[in-house]
Amino acid sequence: MLSKVKTMTLTGIDGVEVLVEVDIGSGLPSFTIVGLPTESVEESKERVRAAIKNSNFEFPIRKITVNLAPADVRKDGTYFDLPIAVGILSIVGIIKNLDKVSDFYFLGELSLDGSIRKIVGALPMISALKKGSKVIAPYDLIDEISIVEDVDIYFVKHLKEVVEFINGDRIIEPIKTNLTEILQGEFAEEEDFSDIKGQYQAKRAIEIAVAGGHNIVMIGSPGSGKTLLARRIPSIFPPLSKDESLEITKIYSVSNLLASGVAKKRPFRSPHSSATLPSIIGGGNPIRPGEVSLAHNGVLFLDELPEFRKDVLESLRQPMEDGFVVITRAKERIMFPSNFMLVAAMNPCPCGWYGDKEHACTCSISEIKRYRSRVSGPIWDRFDIQIEVPRLLPNELVGDTKSESSKAIRDRVIKARAIQQERYKGTKVKNNATLTPRTIKTFIKLGHEEKIFLENASARLGLTGRGYDKVLKVARTIADLDGSAEVKLPHIAEALQYRFDLSLDM
Repeated sequence: MLSKVKTMTLTGIDGVEVLVEVDIGSGLPSFTIVGLPTESVEESKERVRAAIKNSNFEFPIRKITVNLAPADVRKDGTYFDLPIAVGILSIVGIIKNLDKVSDFYFLGELSLDGSIRKIVGALPMISALKKGSKVIAPYDLIDEISIVEDVDIYFVKHLKEVVEFINGDRIIEPIKTNLTEILQGEFAEEEDFSDIKGQYQAKRAIEIAVAGGHNIVMIGSPGSGKTLLARRIPSIFPPLSKDESLEITKIYSVSNLLASGVAKKRPFRSPHSSATLPSIIGGGNPIRPGEVSLAHNGVLFLDELPEFRKDVLESLRQPMEDGFVVITRAKERIMFPSNFMLVAAMNPCPCGWYGDKEHACTCSISEIKRYRSRVSGPIWDRFDIQIEVPRLLPNELVGDTKSESSKAIRDRVIKARAIQQERYKGTKVKNNATLTPRTIKTFIKLGHEEKIFLENASARLGLTGRGYDKVLKVARTIADLDGSAEVKLPHIAEALQYRFDLSLDM
């Protein structure tokens, strides 16, 4: 006899439909799973057998063959447990309403006692289903997947509940959660810009960076506050939209890093400088998102930038430009989103005190040049904003002057982003940082005086073509914060201040 049960699997962060075909025939007792299963899928045989027995159902001592179709798609994970069990119970007659089985998709890992556990990657799988689909899923996933619209999800805790529900002996209603209401709630920020004294130029530069989506690097001596500033950047981002929240939740669901339900805040990822290439870009077996994807719609912070491996830094160039990363294997090609704001911090020299007014630098010129050369020109050029962060003076540290709150800064950022959203409506441009050389010509028109000034400054500073464009984009963001429809001379002049020469002319 043969039964067919619908379920889902993952390819990257995309859900793919799988048909679980269960056949029970004559021959020596055995339990075989085919269809490119990984070891975790193979192990489901023992979980299914024990779960059925411990739920007081009879497990057939016969030849059982399970096929996971399509057979050319690699299957990994524990979410095939429940559909395999349902297929076996349908054949032996414990589940009687076979027509109702075909109406549902089944997802869930089975415990040995028959209880149903949560699984990894449930949201992207269910989000891929067609409108009007029905799903039976673990009760522990309510917070994560009840937000999916146009799909009816029935939550269960035990295999017995599934059998009773399919047979009509138990009533279970689908549960829905309104994502808009969740995201409209107030979420207290643990870290606020009002905690940081002084550093007005750095705060201004960060405000511009967030308003336009620009990458930013901070150079300063130890204790100048670079890390403190970086960790407060998410507090001035605009609130998450529904689409942004769903994208983040999908990535964290696949990575098994989802703490509690849907993502309500933007991610802030700060990998250590010893991080490997796969951990940053993504990879592994099976392929999982890296830090550039875990920072999607948020911040990727690289502290001690020159200490990162050169291949790791160079690998950031493509996702920084494209907003996604593609990982290719012999039989797989996975694309992960990676639209993040890159924030980096570094010392001016190996000892950290080059240029400091109170501490003498002990590094030689060659050591400083070697240290700074760890950050290549192409990577450095991809930072729209490059600023120095000096250490605070003693009177600034002990002063009682109150700093501006994150909320006040965030309000200005939201207004600037709204201007950009209206300006770029109907185009592929999301914000000023994503302007291309072609769209720069369309959306940034300079007057004669501004052109002459920028040409002279570019020649004096030795700006590359990319550097020239980045000055224009930053100036456009400054104009948006200023409420100006045109990019004026003061906006360009301020944008030029956020360029740091990494070389040493001595």
